[in-house]
Amino acid sequence: MQRYSDLLVALAIVLVVIMMVVPLPTWLLDVLLTVNLSLALVILLVTMYTREPLEFSIFPSLLLITTLFRLSLNVSSTRLILLHGNAGEVIQRFGEFVVGGSPVVGFIVFLILVVIQFIVITRGAERVAEVAARFTLDAMPGKQMSIDADLNAGLLTEVEARRRRQEIQQQADFYGAMDGASKFVKGDAIAAIIITVINLLGGFLIGLVLGGLSLPEAMQKYSLLTVGEGLVTQIPALLISTATGIVVTRAASDANLGDDVVQQLTRQPRVLWITGGLLGFLALVPGLPKLPFLVLAAVLGGAAYGLEGSARRKETLEIKRDAGKERTPESVLSLIQVDPVEIELGYGLLPLADSQQGGDLLERVVLIRRQLALELGLVVPPIRIRDNITQVSPNNYVIKFKGVEVATGEILPDHFLALNPGTAEEGLEGIPTTEPTYGMPALWVTAAGRERAELLGYTVVDPSSVLATHLTEVLRNQGYELLGRQEVKGILDAIKETHPAVVEELIPSLLTLGEVQKVLQNLLKEGISIRDLVTILETLADHAPTTRDPDQLTEYVRQALARFLARQFSLDRGRAKVLTLEPALERKIAEGIQRTERGSYLTLEPEVVQSLLETARSEAGRLITQGQQPIILCSSSIRPHLRRLLERLLPRLLVLSYNELAPNVQIEVVGTIG
Repeated sequence: MQRYSDLLVALAIVLVVIMMVVPLPTWLLDVLLTVNLSLALVILLVTMYTREPLEFSIFPSLLLITTLFRLSLNVSSTRLILLHGNAGEVIQRFGEFVVGGSPVVGFIVFLILVVIQFIVITRGAERVAEVAARFTLDAMPGKQMSIDADLNAGLLTEVEARRRRQEIQQQADFYGAMDGASKFVKGDAIAAIIITVINLLGGFLIGLVLGGLSLPEAMQKYSLLTVGEGLVTQIPALLISTATGIVVTRAASDANLGDDVVQQLTRQPRVLWITGGLLGFLALVPGLPKLPFLVLAAVLGGAAYGLEGSARRKETLEIKRDAGKERTPESVLSLIQVDPVEIELGYGLLPLADSQQGGDLLERVVLIRRQLALELGLVVPPIRIRDNITQVSPNNYVIKFKGVEVATGEILPDHFLALNPGTAEEGLEGIPTTEPTYGMPALWVTAAGRERAELLGYTVVDPSSVLATHLTEVLRNQGYELLGRQEVKGILDAIKETHPAVVEELIPSLLTLGEVQKVLQNLLKEGISIRDLVTILETLADHAPTTRDPDQLTEYVRQALARFLARQFSLDRGRAKVLTLEPALERKIAEGIQRTERGSYLTLEPEVVQSLLETARSEAGRLITQGQQPIILCSSSIRPHLRRLLERLLPRLLVLSYNELAPNVQIEVVGTIG
């Protein structure tokens, strides 16, 4: 059956069209009218068990086919009524049973059904489909951008992103098709009225002229047949119109329509109590029938009582189930999940994260993630903000990476932080403190003292900016720890869509995912952006055949990014003042590098290390007091080892190699480290 379904459907559509031309026997018309009613019931029940419209995506085409089938039946029955005065047992018995043999009553019932279908259901469904199609099309660009953002962030795979894009396109096509298909139902209702009028007038004329019937006999016979035929076809039409309204008004849900109706109407037992009480009150009003109101009040009261008892039993069962889960080994798995980045706030700082109280911390976190993606190419995972009133002081906050505290600070929520840039006048009153990001002395001033602080030349910062600045610096300095293999794979998957050749050449034939991760971490650790990932991957592909040492590969990548380094560290603005190493010291460091299969490391005598650190700190401090960025220039072979040696004492010291200088950079040696 499934194999020949396309052939059967095509044949059925052709036969439906042929029915409009070829006369049908009465017994076949009876069968087809029964099929029409059954098909309408099936479609209505399918829509009730559909969770979202796309599950019944064939409905617009099915609406056209059923409308055409119904019109073919109208034409066939009209032919039989006018030619033979007999349209089969279904129409005859249906008219006699439904309308009791009264054509006037039947005609009125028919008109009421047409009005309900045409004015109430069809027009409403048509308007809903039109608005849904318009809103779906308007929202498509935003949804596509959201999918692209999630894909670039590594939250979606290529397959999931492709599936979601296809769903969005299918939704737009479905509602657009429903907007047009609803016109079929509207036209069907109009055609039913016209066909009924034609049957009545044509039947009267044929009965009087050709049939030899009197006027009352002709009216009785043809009115009964016409009304019966109209009711037989309009009841299925009304069912399908109802199905159309259900489809276009159905929102996505995890259950069918019946479950949703019962669950949502009985969710609040209090509503049933109130309704039952009002019905009981109406039963006491003189002149109103008491029995219906009292019965309904009792039913609603019993339902409310039963729902409350069921809710209490369900709550008790859930408590027992949760308690049982805590004693099972499987429940421990959820406890080992660690958030990549989280901020814990004391209860005094909770308003900073509450938008209803004017807090904008959540919006600032979004901007920080965007800023770091643009500056460093680092996709920071979602940052969790939560309260920790038991372990964090009221005005303190803690920044954690993978559950470990990496930074903390204190904020007075109703104050502003005033920083003296070195040129401000003294005499400002406030609470002395230390700025948490850079460790500078500062003052907490009240909102009333903010204007005075600005007049005196202080830099005034609001509490949210203090926390946001601290978070930004922590992520900028330690964000490389968040770049795991899974994150690297997500980034490479995004690059693979536009530059598949370089990714396929490099991984896994030349380097593993972990080796690429180490190179990217080395770059981020020194504040170098990995946003130009194509250049980085091409450089790795060029040099990976000769070495797989992450440190050496990092140096090659840095050299390829020479122009970017010059722009990032402002080396392309005139002459760069640098410090160099004495040749003897540089030679001694080169001789102290020990290379093994697991990498290379530096071994120096303690007195040499001590002398080097003291001299470097002295020279760097001298440049900082002059307002210059301290830069040490050395050979590329010792650069990574010298940087590791100095980073703990001088984390902001910039160590570059000669090969990393762009051709347009002019250097000036202002000191030598010996």
